[in-house]
Amino acid sequence: MTNVTNSARQTILDTAQLIVGRKGFSAVGLNEILQAAAVPKGSFYHYFNSKDAFGVVLLDHYFDNYAHGMQQLFNAPGLSGHAKLMRYWQLWIDNQTGCTDAGKCLAVKLGAEVSDLSEPMRLALQRGTARTIELLAEALEQGIEDGSVNVAQAPDRLAQRLYALWLGTSVMHKITRTSAPFDEALRLTRQLLGSPENTDVHTH
Repeated sequence: MTNVTNSARQTILDTAQLIVGRKGFSAVGLNEILQAAAVPKGSFYHYFNSKDAFGVVLLDHYFDNYAHGMQQLFNAPGLSGHAKLMRYWQLWIDNQTGCTDAGKCLAVKLGAEVSDLSEPMRLALQRGTARTIELLAEALEQGIEDGSVNVAQAPDRLAQRLYALWLGTSVMHKITRTSAPFDEALRLTRQLLGSPENTDVHTH
């Protein structure tokens, strides 16, 4: 029974991430999510007390998976710290410009929308982005240790600057619908990392 319960709960979360990633949080009604997930409405309140509480779980779930993906990338053998970081940013671009909604960054999509509407969801975003920045700082430290990254500021401070840069860049991409913001972000990121001359930025 527990597996069935966990499966239904997971189905709701996975379905919601697709829909919310495309439409935002406020614009999506619970009925739309539950119909897409083929889950009865009564079941929703068995797992979540309210839509607000559901939003918190959705964000926590999203950031758990996101952090796991970052750890896999940054722990991959055979790449310099610099190469791993640039691959991360290229994956960020692919995620924001791709044709599917499956991996859309909820931090980008919901950051401005829900932070003024829901304090619990704002705190979930704060927890998730802080964890992301912490993993970026650790990756910067790896690059400094292997000599592929040359920076003049503390890794934790630079990680905050880079994350803010790319979050803002993603919003500008939505506004302009051009690649120019990402092109500029890549240029500035290479500059901030003290990019080695022969490092290949693009990974595909």
